Amino acid sequence: MEFRFEVALCGWLEAHTDWLVARQLGGAVADPGSRIVDVCGLRPGPEFDRRTAITSGTIPPLAIESDVGAGEAVFWREAFDCSPDHARSVVDRAVECGFFAAERRNGRRYVRQTTRYPDWIGGLVGIENKPDLSRPGDLDRQLRLDVSLGLFDEVILATESYVTRAHLNRLPKAVGVWRFDPDDGERTVIREPTPLSTAEPGVELRAQQPLRTDIAFVTPDEKGRQRRRVAERAYGKGWRTYTFPGCRHARGTDDGRPHCGWFDRVVEPATDCGADCEAFEPADPPAVDTDAIRNRRGPWVADPEGVVRSQSGLDRFVDR
Repeated sequence: MEFRFEVALCGWLEAHTDWLVARQLGGAVADPGSRIVDVCGLRPGPEFDRRTAITSGTIPPLAIESDVGAGEAVFWREAFDCSPDHARSVVDRAVECGFFAAERRNGRRYVRQTTRYPDWIGGLVGIENKPDLSRPGDLDRQLRLDVSLGLFDEVILATESYVTRAHLNRLPKAVGVWRFDPDDGERTVIREPTPLSTAEPGVELRAQQPLRTDIAFVTPDEKGRQRRRVAERAYGKGWRTYTFPGCRHARGTDDGRPHCGWFDRVVEPATDCGADCEAFEPADPPAVDTDAIRNRRGPWVADPEGVVRSQSGLDRFVDR
């Protein structure tokens, strides 16, 4: 139920906003894997087009945070504060995606940025999906963490349930509330979100016990780095992260969701499909080009030209 709701909401956001939409991203700082946000909406910033021109994938965060600039090339090992093996892997990926250019000098590898990293992140919206509010799970702790941390500019709860005044009173006041119907694509704004202070220190709730709550204080710089990492991950990942099943009844919807013809509904391939399904009939997976769909429906660019350029005067340093 939650998967069907989540991908329907992603498709709606992609069609009705200018956001870049992604699913299942780390939403904490001190312990990034401790909070997974269901949906992230990234509002394009002033230099968004410059970012789309670099690569369709994620630029490695350590490459952005390294001492490699767009001017003079530097020896790769001296530009990173991590192990040589990790640094080498980051450099390889940055070169492969076109963010770094590499050259040889006296048998050593030097790198530089092919372009200055752009100011492309206009804002981040975190959406927690809870279709059925009668089964809230860990909703209260998750939303209180989101608000106290302030990693996202806005936090929204999306639900299919009827929202009562009691529901609203139990939620942090800064959290916006949407009611969304995944079948007809109707969205009703119950409460607008209050903008959060992303440029100020935040408090990350880490663990709770009956008489004790463990927290971590997060600096604005730490939040800024994590916001950029979330944005980069969102750009490279998107929301169509599933694999279509090899079943005769499987097909893709117009917006790239997995649909089962036998049950006539969107399904979650990882849990609903396979040999245990009564309707399963082995076949080649449907030929759904999710990259082409994403390229057509949103601001992401599937096959950018890249920004690799030559730098005057460097040729005289290259080993031949």
